[in-house]
Amino acid sequence: MDLGLRGATAAITGGTKGMGRASAERFAQEGASVAVLARGREALDETVAALGAAGCPDPVGLQVDVGDRAEVERAFADLEDRWGSLNILVNTVGPGAARFEDLADEDWEAVFDVGLMSVVRCVRAALPLLRAAEWARIVNVSAHSIQRQSPMLVAYTASKAALTSVSKNLAKSLAPEGILVNTVSPGSIVTASFSEGLRPMFEAEGLDPTDRYDVMRWIDAHFHQPADLGRAGLPDEIAVTVAFLASRVNGYVTGANINVDGGSDFI
Repeated sequence: MDLGLRGATAAITGGTKGMGRASAERFAQEGASVAVLARGREALDETVAALGAAGCPDPVGLQVDVGDRAEVERAFADLEDRWGSLNILVNTVGPGAARFEDLADEDWEAVFDVGLMSVVRCVRAALPLLRAAEWARIVNVSAHSIQRQSPMLVAYTASKAALTSVSKNLAKSLAPEGILVNTVSPGSIVTASFSEGLRPMFEAEGLDPTDRYDVMRWIDAHFHQPADLGRAGLPDEIAVTVAFLASRVNGYVTGANINVDGGSDFI
């Protein structure tokens, strides 16, 4: 299916790894110009080169800490100077995990700053560019844990639930302008950071942290949240949904939270 993304412009936070990187590559393959926003210069340069090789006509790497309002505003000012408008904003940055008893006040504040306020800053800075475009979409990455709670993810889940709520409100307020806003809620996804971070625990149990079926066995054993497909997902499987929601082909889905979780929730 032609998603109508050729010639479009897209900005993706957290675009150098995981689901953000997969989404950036999907947009590049569809012929969109893509800006990836992240903190690491080396990762940005490598991603920009890969996007160019994938067919992106104008790949851009912007070194920015989305926790810093001034840096965010500068990044989108740079995009305004370069492109004049923006069709797509995708926010994929997310906080880490911890149990309730391990979280001090400042930890909660830090989680909400990453999980919610980083998106607020980016949407606020991007809105003039989105409004200047012929068509515009916002896709925010939430989490399936907002529907299936886990003690390890209490603050993370709270921030993602807040993000989903804000996204629905934005969808309502921006609908008269034709700007569509949706969230995608991934289930258990095998990313490089996930696999490397949990490698010692997986290997202690004789499991491979890069194997989708082993990952779901581990998730089921430790969190009791299996997927009906019997495996974890891949970043590309999130990127496909992000690309559709962010595309011109999507003309009527807004205010939705789309589960991409292998059959983990049917609420």
